[in-house]
Amino acid sequence: MSVYLDYNASTPVDKRVLDKMIDVYRNHFGNADSRTHKHGIATRNIVETARGQMASMLGVEKHEIIFTSGATESNNIALLGLVEYGDRQKKKHIISTAIEHKSVLEPLYQLQNLGFEVEFVSPDEDGMVSSEAILSLVRKDTLLVSVMHVNNETGIIQPVKKIGETLYGTDVLFHVDAAQSCGKLIDEVRSLKYDLLSISGHKMYAPQGIGAFVMRSKSFNKPPITPIIFGGGHEGGIRAGTLPVALIAGLGEACVIAEKEHKGNWLKYIDNKNRIIEILQKSEINYTINGNKALCMANTLNVSFIGVDSEALLLSIKQYCSLSNGSACTSRDYSHSHVLSAMGLLLERTESAIRMSWGIDEISTESVEDILNCIRKLA
Repeated sequence: MSVYLDYNASTPVDKRVLDKMIDVYRNHFGNADSRTHKHGIATRNIVETARGQMASMLGVEKHEIIFTSGATESNNIALLGLVEYGDRQKKKHIISTAIEHKSVLEPLYQLQNLGFEVEFVSPDEDGMVSSEAILSLVRKDTLLVSVMHVNNETGIIQPVKKIGETLYGTDVLFHVDAAQSCGKLIDEVRSLKYDLLSISGHKMYAPQGIGAFVMRSKSFNKPPITPIIFGGGHEGGIRAGTLPVALIAGLGEACVIAEKEHKGNWLKYIDNKNRIIEILQKSEINYTINGNKALCMANTLNVSFIGVDSEALLLSIKQYCSLSNGSACTSRDYSHSHVLSAMGLLLERTESAIRMSWGIDEISTESVEDILNCIRKLA
């Protein structure tokens, strides 16, 4: 049976989440913005319940949450939604990192085309960007700092807590892409100081196609975001479009489950990671872990098997193991990882790197041995 080790790309849907969604699909089909009949009112109540469930998990207010299709859309709103304000205030300087997800990097390139100046900070070989390097670039015309919480390829946790605390109280906006940490690092996300936060449901056992954008209020004022999608006054006028009520209900249920179970889940992630590393250590295979293990998420391991082409490995193993060698968003047009390259790793390490990412189900020794057997054949 094939084992799935690509949870950073997408998780399965929790059965409890799916049951909630099926109930909504079957019994609550009204439009949540239909105010004049009971079917619309019933579905609106489901949406607001889910909004409250997410607010509880994140430690924010309900009114600060906007439902979107996922972190990609949320990231685009966070960045492109500030164009008008930046132009008006003559604040057109943005700071980010060279290891962001493409859904941050590509909007930033678009902002450069619109006359904004964007500075990208590279990480060290450990995979972490320096908070001091980020903060040293802040100047009077800085509009925004955008830094991911956890890197999707290496699993390295970035110093967003320190950055947020330093920027808090200034007029510089702070955006965090929390796609990989939401539902896992719950206490850490709750403690962050930020203005804008992006979330995807399908990284935390909720369905694909639903996520959220958090706009924190300061002195009762929300960040100066203008919509990038038009067509109605949905979600406080920020995100037009009929709400997918069943998906939202599923995301809400996933938030409830994560809030209750995340500590136990973390221990399961650690057990899996320890098992994989122990098997690697005994394998006598030439490998190098990319990124500092002490700074890494418990559910992720980026490892280079020196001398083994990662594409060849993935093709040879795909019938019984699902792995990746980078972000799913760029896998169809493969090029060497921009994240590992930004870390300054040699080409032989980037060419031979794969990402393993897992959930709460136990990974068997046999599954890891299958991978190692393929590596031995290719080495």
